[in-house]
Amino acid sequence: MTRPATPDAIAEGGLSGSLLRRCNFPLAGSPLVCAVSGGPDSLALLVLSTLAGCRVTVVHVDHGLRVGSAGEADLVAAAAAALGAQFRGVCVQVAPGPNLEARARAARFAALPPAVATGHTMDDQAETVLCNLLRGTGPDGVAGMRPGHEHPLLALRRSETRAVCEEAGLRWVEDPTNDDPRHLRNRVRHELLPMCAELAGRDPVPLLARLAELAALDAGFLAELAAEIVPDPTVARDVALAPEPLAGRAIRRWLRELGATPGSGGRPSAVPGPDRQPPSLADVRRVLAVAAGGAVGTELAGGWRVQRSAGRLVATPPAARQSPPRSPAPDAPDAFDAPDAPDAPGMPGDASGDASGDAPGEVGVRGAEH
Repeated sequence: MTRPATPDAIAEGGLSGSLLRRCNFPLAGSPLVCAVSGGPDSLALLVLSTLAGCRVTVVHVDHGLRVGSAGEADLVAAAAAALGAQFRGVCVQVAPGPNLEARARAARFAALPPAVATGHTMDDQAETVLCNLLRGTGPDGVAGMRPGHEHPLLALRRSETRAVCEEAGLRWVEDPTNDDPRHLRNRVRHELLPMCAELAGRDPVPLLARLAELAALDAGFLAELAAEIVPDPTVARDVALAPEPLAGRAIRRWLRELGATPGSGGRPSAVPGPDRQPPSLADVRRVLAVAAGGAVGTELAGGWRVQRSAGRLVATPPAARQSPPRSPAPDAPDAFDAPDAPDAPGMPGDASGDASGDAPGEVGVRGAEH
């Protein structure tokens, strides 16, 4: 291809400027860190973010898993320099073990800042919704990736990001793992979505993206309502008396904040917070039973234990449980020995639970052409 164009030349071309109006970038002059692998989506992210006037820092992660990966870093560095962006290359070691995709993703996110912008498109959003459904997600997982500065290209199609790169005169890298049928997302992309298009007689991607948008609005409202009704999920009576969908959300929020659930999307599992995967529906229901007095304690996935003591829910991590147990305080029976009287009849269910709620993982070792 030709030499990369400057931002001014790109703006004069017209296409990127028109697409920019559908993107979600911070205000001009704001700093923005972009993860750029060398694929067309992430290179388009670089072009459009500089065109939006952001002070862009490009981070390229080299997993060292493929011959020629160092050359991909050089390609990204050249594109960043041509567009006036800062560049930082990071080499990571991928831990040994099964599931190369997940291990590479974990290494990549460990090297990236928390609020990094990625080049996910509307096509990726549609694939995420279907992948989450196939994994057994609930309403929050159907919402897919949330629009914002971390996903500024969700309103663009994959064909449009390639057009942006062509207009800018940028060469991109084709990741062969994006055609590997061993990955669920690839089969959704190459088999399920075309089949949906044939059956529906129309492009299903905008429909799935609209479903994600509506689900995100509902999920946000329910999350706010759950925080209002159950501000402290450790108060067992409040959890037991809350409507089931809100009680379940409160428990999921609590367990995520504790770090008592798996890491999500390859992010380090040691970091608590809302980016973690939600607990399983079974775990949530067991905790709700403890809150209602139907059980004195329960084991969670990963070795955590939740018990009820003096009207409060107490979560104990695996490491702490290896220490010798302390004697209970006088007149305060240990929850393992004597159940509290239930605050409300019956055992609440979790009508809004996510069975997986995966945050979108990227395909392959570079990720979904981003």
